[in-house]
Amino acid sequence: MSTPTIGVLALQGDVREHLVALASADALARPVRRPEELAEVDGLVIPGGESTTMSKLAVIFGLLEPLRERVRAGMPVYGTCAGMIMLADKLLDGREDQETLGGIDMIVRRNAFGRQNESFEARVEVAGVEGGPVEGVFIRAPWVESVGAAAEILAVHDGHTVAVRQGNVLATSFHPELTGDHRVHELFVEMVRSTRS
Repeated sequence: MSTPTIGVLALQGDVREHLVALASADALARPVRRPEELAEVDGLVIPGGESTTMSKLAVIFGLLEPLRERVRAGMPVYGTCAGMIMLADKLLDGREDQETLGGIDMIVRRNAFGRQNESFEARVEVAGVEGGPVEGVFIRAPWVESVGAAAEILAVHDGHTVAVRQGNVLATSFHPELTGDHRVHELFVEMVRSTRS
């Protein structure tokens, strides 16, 4: 099967680390900053960063509506941390003008695990990822307060949902791209492959 082309939304956040993780998971990885670049990819990663800044930049770059359209049309998307916030249908503790893409029927609480200085690493069992727990890096991380019937909870940490999937859309509170363990990216690349076939 041919190598899928997967973009990383390159408006803000830890773009390079995702490009490396995707390449190691046998995808052709490229940054996406413009609607024409979005049109050329089979799937997209929305990285961690600052979700309010990311949503404002998506509007400025003319990407917000094209992103929403691609998500609604079934393009596979994986969001980490701020990316999880961007993929939520509803937000708690968001700014009033904050835009999301939607895609997962979930309510997400921003910065739920605390401030920057309360960041931590934890081993997380993720359904669908073989080989034991993944090392999750939680940096001002959100958690999922609740999910609708269509969303599947993949991982829980300390009683809080930290990984969710709904159809072709995957989201984690944590950053697997910062650890050198690329199994979550491998799961996403397989999601993209199965959508293409």
